[in-house]
Amino acid sequence: MCHSHALTFAAAAVAITMTGVAAAETPPAAPATGGGAAAGAAPEVTAPTVLTHVDAQYPASALAERRHGDVVLLLTVDADGHVSKVEVASSGGSDLDEAATFAARQWTFVPAKRSGKPVASRIRVPFHFAPPEAPPELVGPRRNGGDPELSPTTATASPAAGEPPEVRVTGRPNAPSRGISDFRIPRRVLTAAPHGSGADLLSTAPGVYIAHPEGEAIAQRIYLRGFDAEHGQDVEVRVSGIPMNQPSHIHGQGYADLNLVIPETVRSIRVIEGVYDPRQADFAVAGSAEFDLGIEERRSRVKATYGSFDTKRLAAIWAPEGQAEETFGAATVRQTEGFGNGTRGGISGGVLGQYKLALPYDVTALVHLGAYAARANTAGVVRRDDIAAGRVGFYDAYPDPSARSQSGGTSRTQLGVTLERHRDDGARTTAAMWLYLASFRSRTNFTGYVERSRVEPSWVGRGDLIEQSNDDLGIGGAVTYRSSRLRAASWLGVQYELGSDVRTHRISQTQNLLRAPQNETWDQRDDADVRQTDVGLFGDVQLGLSRYLRIRGGARADLLFFDVDDKLGNFIPAFQRKSHIVGFRRTATGIAAGPRVTVEGNPQPWLRVSASYGEGYRSPQARTLEEGEQAPFAKVRSYEVGATVRDGDRVSVSAVAYETDLSYDLIFDPRGARLERIGPTTRRGLVGTFLAQPADFLNVALSATYVHATLDSPPLPTPENPTPAYVEGQALPYVPPLLVRSDVSVTHDVGMAFGKPLHARAGWGTTFLSSRPLPYSQYSPPVFLLDATVGVRRDWLELSVDAFNLLDARYAETEYAFVSNWQTTAVPSRLPARHITAGAPRAVLASVTLYL
Repeated sequence: MCHSHALTFAAAAVAITMTGVAAAETPPAAPATGGGAAAGAAPEVTAPTVLTHVDAQYPASALAERRHGDVVLLLTVDADGHVSKVEVASSGGSDLDEAATFAARQWTFVPAKRSGKPVASRIRVPFHFAPPEAPPELVGPRRNGGDPELSPTTATASPAAGEPPEVRVTGRPNAPSRGISDFRIPRRVLTAAPHGSGADLLSTAPGVYIAHPEGEAIAQRIYLRGFDAEHGQDVEVRVSGIPMNQPSHIHGQGYADLNLVIPETVRSIRVIEGVYDPRQADFAVAGSAEFDLGIEERRSRVKATYGSFDTKRLAAIWAPEGQAEETFGAATVRQTEGFGNGTRGGISGGVLGQYKLALPYDVTALVHLGAYAARANTAGVVRRDDIAAGRVGFYDAYPDPSARSQSGGTSRTQLGVTLERHRDDGARTTAAMWLYLASFRSRTNFTGYVERSRVEPSWVGRGDLIEQSNDDLGIGGAVTYRSSRLRAASWLGVQYELGSDVRTHRISQTQNLLRAPQNETWDQRDDADVRQTDVGLFGDVQLGLSRYLRIRGGARADLLFFDVDDKLGNFIPAFQRKSHIVGFRRTATGIAAGPRVTVEGNPQPWLRVSASYGEGYRSPQARTLEEGEQAPFAKVRSYEVGATVRDGDRVSVSAVAYETDLSYDLIFDPRGARLERIGPTTRRGLVGTFLAQPADFLNVALSATYVHATLDSPPLPTPENPTPAYVEGQALPYVPPLLVRSDVSVTHDVGMAFGKPLHARAGWGTTFLSSRPLPYSQYSPPVFLLDATVGVRRDWLELSVDAFNLLDARYAETEYAFVSNWQTTAVPSRLPARHITAGAPRAVLASVTLYL
């Protein structure tokens, strides 16, 4: 049998098919003695499995002829797992034979075993060489033309009597490239600088900034390509195929809590900036991010960390040898006092595990399980004028009971199962199911003492402590079919994919005002049950018009249905005579559809150019819909053109110009502590990226994103709000016009210790945010941050130190402008004032890791 996988290598791209039959040399069975085992029974033989591999290089001598060829090798794997002998069973030409042989000699294996003992074995490995179609992507090992990337994992089958065991080398599929802004960030870039959470890993992508203004029990705030995506409203996020965005969340539409992700388990991240892939679904407005989980080094370990603010963390990872990289188990617990005056302490913990196994009929299954829970205090916001007057410290919280009662609590458990079947001709069928149960509670106060109860209008000045709760049970799945590569004509190659995904949610949510410290409810704002279902269909076609030109595109359509039981709908004010029972049940539906297409060309081997267009959507907040309404999706149209220039495999530079038009945007409303609609917006920008590996021990990644984001048609003045915060044509609030990010890492052997090599590493990451516009024509100061890490490892022991905000910059992680009253002055002001949530000061954490 054979199984095709295309790979991209350092010097050139080359497709390789690998299926081996491991013939562990089994001697004749000994005669039976007495009542023992049946005569002639062969001892149990376990096939060898790939441990590490080295990619073959497509020979330069074959490139001029665009030559294809097949080479079949017989590898002898000794009892130590090394390739001791390589024989050419079928030649493809001397240059192809040499390239395949050179690579195969460097492979290592978990050796074959007979009755549990290592033995020598032979493996038959066919190589299929094909010339490259396009150079690799700028960031990370993106594979050519969307073909799969090899993952050195194997599935073995027990042989019948007298037959050798079978070994199949499998790979994980890569989706087709969607232009210059389709990035896959590998682990070497993800780990160049320290990252405190799984969400922080996203900051390595061009144009992304991650903030944690509300603590580790509330989802991070995401900035991407000129979008202030809050907690995920404009970025579709998936972890191992499971959607993390929660629709109609009380705290923010598209709420995506990535605290579940344990950083050590992330193998790579794919970030598509823009909406150009038909697979991108709800909330892919600025783009999407997919976390690929796996442990590359197959060795279990325990890591203990301690450092600033009495922060303690313990992590354990199970990664058995001989198993696929996707197979692992991880658990972590963390506790911290937090910075400031005791208002940011928290406790969190989680588990994350996957198991990949081979099933009959060439089917592989991946089972995913994750769970996370956390509770943390929140300092909230403080006014800049109070900081300047010395009434409150920059890193502190107000001493008021309503401010000191702010906190968050969350939990999420998720389960996913994915089945894949790859055919020898390249066709692939995938079926996946998932479910999650998520619970959210928060108490936040942004405005101090300005709210009045609508239940009893005479109640006022009791503190604007908003309590929000959201419970969500989500269930969904997807089925896709990808065809083999079809040759419609000598100059035309065709491949298509059809798919459908569905998700349904059962959501319960409330929002009340509490009076601290007893947390008495003194007003009710929301109480609703939501039933929401999304059914999506998409089609995608790849056309290879020549080796110079490719077109990839299709369309997507989603049907969304909403059923809302608004228990406080048709509210009766206190001054009005009661004429009905409070409550409003309603249903709504809508369809969002649009095309997505990318055209790529390679006019020169060192140059790749592309142009992309796509239409996407964001679903509406369910409780804002009226009975029978056609759901008003936020419609996005995204355009871009770009180019990548490569100098071999050492240096690559790319540039992109883009525009994104959104039919209506969402802005954070501090009085309601949630997102509210504003008018349409436009973003025009430039993205530049630079990736270099001048030496094997040095990696450099640099990106810069400039955006001009404007509000095209803001809400009109009303009697309730005669002077709105936003005016036509103003710079969009909270969006930094310039974001620059760099990640640099150095790794090197520095000597020997007790007969073992010492591996040293150092790395740093820098982030620069330009001044951000605020409402009422205000601007926040620029921000520059430096994080660094150093470590040394000898075999089973590793010591490391991570420093965050190494220069101890005093900065605001988020900044707002609105009216508040914290009772710090005799006469409160009713003018908008600037408020901040402080970014963390310098923090240093030391870790000890034991490899088992």
